[in-house]
Amino acid sequence: MNRLDRYLARAVILGTGVTLAVLLPLLGFFLLADELNDLGTDGYRFQDALWFVTLSLPRYAYQVFPIATLIGALVGLGQLAAGSELVAMRAAGVSIGRIVLGAMLGGALLAAAAVAVGELVAPPAEQRALTLRQSAQSGEDVAMTSAGLWARDGDTFVNIRELDIGADLRHIYIYEVSGTELISATYAESAAYRDGSWVLKNIQRSLIGRDGVRVERLVETGWSSLLRPALLKVIVVEPQALSVWGLYRYIRFMGRTGQDAGRYEVAFWGKLVQPLLILAMIFVAIPVLLGTARSTGMGIKVFVGIVIGIAFYLVSRSFAFLSLLYGMSPAVAALAPPLIFAGVAFLLLRRVG
Repeated sequence: MNRLDRYLARAVILGTGVTLAVLLPLLGFFLLADELNDLGTDGYRFQDALWFVTLSLPRYAYQVFPIATLIGALVGLGQLAAGSELVAMRAAGVSIGRIVLGAMLGGALLAAAAVAVGELVAPPAEQRALTLRQSAQSGEDVAMTSAGLWARDGDTFVNIRELDIGADLRHIYIYEVSGTELISATYAESAAYRDGSWVLKNIQRSLIGRDGVRVERLVETGWSSLLRPALLKVIVVEPQALSVWGLYRYIRFMGRTGQDAGRYEVAFWGKLVQPLLILAMIFVAIPVLLGTARSTGMGIKVFVGIVIGIAFYLVSRSFAFLSLLYGMSPAVAALAPPLIFAGVAFLLLRRVG
């Protein structure tokens, strides 16, 4: 990567950063306004709504990243066009392909950042947001941590290390206290909600008394808990709260149980295609800039970018609905929109060149 490539890549990255800095507060404001309708529902307070919105923003940042990249490329490279720098590059013998390559290098870094947000930041933040809202509205005291889900049920504290698809539980630790004294500690390999109650399996229970500790082992026993499956399903089943690996696991689970996994397959392929989509949006921005650099202002270019972004959203949603309603391959539904827009951009780029 030489100096020219770095210069073009930096323009795209800075433009995208400015665009996200504008879009995310606006999204946060509208999300908060929507959450205000639920204030007062079983103790759901303004600070709870504010935390929910804050924790939801990484997911929305991931979702709007392609459109933000398109607008950011128009803004960043548009500044170069406004200063006649792109014209000077062309006059110095820099080809359109070289300009595209430099912009794409910036797009590759942005795509890596988007994947990091979508896989490492957004899923746990979204899980925490959903848990916070559900627990505040239901009155259940729960918290998601790196050690799994913690919940308090009266004088009992529950730690669930792994939440399987379908809201079944694995590796459950149950601690019962009396005042400040621990009176029992129970480990269960798994738990399932059947006929209105929990059933623990492969249990080892330590009963702590004045005479010492007595250990008992059970194959299966009932568990009376106020912890509701609805809360757990919200955490693990919503597509936006799952990583690519989580979506893959859920799709396999639904396949084994004979359920329709179309919605999750679309989300899975959408996440896989996201880096390609970001690069396609930058590629789309180049002919818009080069074709209008001398005749229109920055405001018109940004407006064109917004229109293209809206058009892309409508096309991608249409393909998603075609996949769900008419059985189109989810992979085709995810790949077709960026390929179509990139193909149109390529034709326009040839005309500009």
